[in-house]
Amino acid sequence: MASTSPKQRWFPLESNPDLINKYITGLGFDTSLYQFVDVFSTEEWALQMIPQPVVAIVMLYPLTEKQTSHDEEKLALQDSDKVWFIKQRIGNACGTIGLLHSLLNVPEPLRAFSPNSWLQSFQEDCPAPLDPIAKAERLEGDKKIATMHDDATASTENATDRGSLDDRLITHFVALVNVNNKLYELDGRKHGPVCHGETTEMNLLQDACAVVKTFMDRDPGELRFTILALAPRVD
Repeated sequence: MASTSPKQRWFPLESNPDLINKYITGLGFDTSLYQFVDVFSTEEWALQMIPQPVVAIVMLYPLTEKQTSHDEEKLALQDSDKVWFIKQRIGNACGTIGLLHSLLNVPEPLRAFSPNSWLQSFQEDCPAPLDPIAKAERLEGDKKIATMHDDATASTENATDRGSLDDRLITHFVALVNVNNKLYELDGRKHGPVCHGETTEMNLLQDACAVVKTFMDRDPGELRFTILALAPRVD
């Protein structure tokens, strides 16, 4: 079982929509309505394949020198108390942090998490205005989420082996969400939400992918990018 000490280190979560949908269902999110799907490109042909309206984007990208040298923070001050944001202080927890940033910023109807679920309890215990460090401290002390994250990384649905806890992780998850018609980048490594300007419910996917493309353009030869969209379920 994962430690709940302040210096925890978890196994990394895979960017795999089948695995992630199973994981968030266990957390208490209703995937019968919305689920994560792969976005295969930032080009228009790929975006047209995604059901609308998308309510969150999760990007996995490589932490290369070209990326980290661009870590300029346009921190959002206006509406910052309305954006649900948590600092990441657990090693390799960026997958779960990115999912929390997505799920806890979706429109209100989709935040009707399953009664008595982990997500419902965590949302009530950690409302948006609570300090991001205080949220992080509560996450660090939560044995249940540590176990659920660990189970997800050990699942047979993973395409790759989870490796060793000592492995150096060189990719990172961030979320892109719409709160009050503004596009926010939520990265637990940063001090707070980063605002990328105006967006709308129907334009979130295109606007978020435009931000993703700025990351890709910094490192054109790099292939370790994935994009997941939280989109209406179409069976």
